[in-house]
Amino acid sequence: METTKKNRGLIRFLGITLFTQAVTALIGGSIFLGPFDSKEITDTTMNTIADSIMIANISITLQIITAVIIIMLGVAMYRAAGHINRTMAVIALSLYIFEAVLLTVGQVFTFGLLELSQLYASTADTNLLAIGTALLSCREFAGNIAMIPFGIGAILFYYLLLKAEILPKWLALWGIITVPLILVGVPLMVFGVAIPFGMLVPYVPFEFFAGIYLLIKSSPKKLDHHT
Repeated sequence: METTKKNRGLIRFLGITLFTQAVTALIGGSIFLGPFDSKEITDTTMNTIADSIMIANISITLQIITAVIIIMLGVAMYRAAGHINRTMAVIALSLYIFEAVLLTVGQVFTFGLLELSQLYASTADTNLLAIGTALLSCREFAGNIAMIPFGIGAILFYYLLLKAEILPKWLALWGIITVPLILVGVPLMVFGVAIPFGMLVPYVPFEFFAGIYLLIKSSPKKLDHHT
């Protein structure tokens, strides 16, 4: 019975972190998209950013929370399925931590751009526009390149979760098959390759579905039924 409770708690924690990470990443990444639609910082962009400090700080906070949850998620998946292949699990966890670091670095550049916008609003120094463009490019680079360690780590973890029978085959394969689209597509955007948004859509709902599935699976009745 004690083992059942331990497994239930771990699976519930895994479901919570998976679902929460998906929510914070989606909200944090979308509420402040407006000023970053352009690849170049202009007078209008700078003033828009300067007028959106509160929203931007909320976005930064949510993205940093996402980075912390990513590490927690990696640890949860390591604990849940690491016994299948320790080496593979350690590599996957290390990649998740690297992803979290890159996402945090991206937010540092965002914060720098916010401070720069405030300076520009008070001085109207056009020399600051070039610096803003550089900060924006660094922010996009860090965020998009973070999808490389995420993609590789996710494929490894989803495989381990499949082998550990924590995720059903259909759900694990959904993640394993669609993650490479993120792994390849998003980093290519850094180098100016036009990637259709539809290419990224198949993976997006996965984390929500997987998180909800694990929360349902961790309910006492479900685990008692399997035991």
